[in-house]
Amino acid sequence: MTNPEKVAALLLAHGSPDSVKDIPEFLLRVTGWRPLPEEAIEEIKHRYGLIGRSPLTKLTLKQGELLSRELRLPVYVGMRNWKPFIAEAVRAMNENDVQQAVAICLAPQNSRTSVGLYQSALALSGASFDIEFVESWHDHPLLIKAFAQRLRVGREVACREAKVSMPVIFTAHSVPQRTIEEGDPYEIQAKETAALVARAAPLEPAEWTFAFQSQGMSGGPWLGPTVEETILGLKAKGERCVFIQPVGFLCDHVEVLYDIDIGFKQFAEKEGMRLWRAESLNGSPLLAAALADIVRTKLVPLGIRV
Repeated sequence: MTNPEKVAALLLAHGSPDSVKDIPEFLLRVTGWRPLPEEAIEEIKHRYGLIGRSPLTKLTLKQGELLSRELRLPVYVGMRNWKPFIAEAVRAMNENDVQQAVAICLAPQNSRTSVGLYQSALALSGASFDIEFVESWHDHPLLIKAFAQRLRVGREVACREAKVSMPVIFTAHSVPQRTIEEGDPYEIQAKETAALVARAAPLEPAEWTFAFQSQGMSGGPWLGPTVEETILGLKAKGERCVFIQPVGFLCDHVEVLYDIDIGFKQFAEKEGMRLWRAESLNGSPLLAAALADIVRTKLVPLGIRV
């Protein structure tokens, strides 16, 4: 039986460049070393420049600390596209003689474009310990509760400011359309997360809709509808305010701080509308509790209780 002292959790995330000058190398890692058009690189540099820098790494490390406190176990963090890399986290785990780990991607909905790539990177990392890999946790009750809590609080404030009840757009990161056509479960899981959060909030069916955001700049058609299309559809129905609840992101990153807070807000304003969003989960105690429950659930069949 594995010694509980040799058990750990491993959180896997996308990663974010430390500064704007790191973006070209970062993007090469994201694309698997396929170069992007120079105009795409400059646009991404512009977006990161407007938000200063993405706090994703800092927030993910904090999420790891919170999970470690919940579990009273070591928690390691590895990024696929930037430091600390997954291989670096695994190396530290090997050096610390970890025997059993539970690996969780901080992308609750399973797609081969995210979770699948993290899993592949982990398989090539040289781990000398056994790994229980969590493929998806999009419907975990505590995750749903965490999102619903943020939604209720944020929407109440927004409706009070606007003096009107407003519809909710749930969002998740888009993926290439061909990914879904090839059987990827991501679209179904993202919409299921949204429906569960809406029910927990609670929202009536007429009070919410769903859109995919942050479509890529190349590579063929990406999954929609877009947030911009959805905003225009709500405007056509007479709405003048909208509230966005991302359910595909667990902390602030460029997709939240630029795409929503700057891009979508400016688009809405040009259309004569106002836009609010829910606070990201970031250091949510409910998120830490959800992750802890997942780890414990994975360890129980192995005879390990923490």
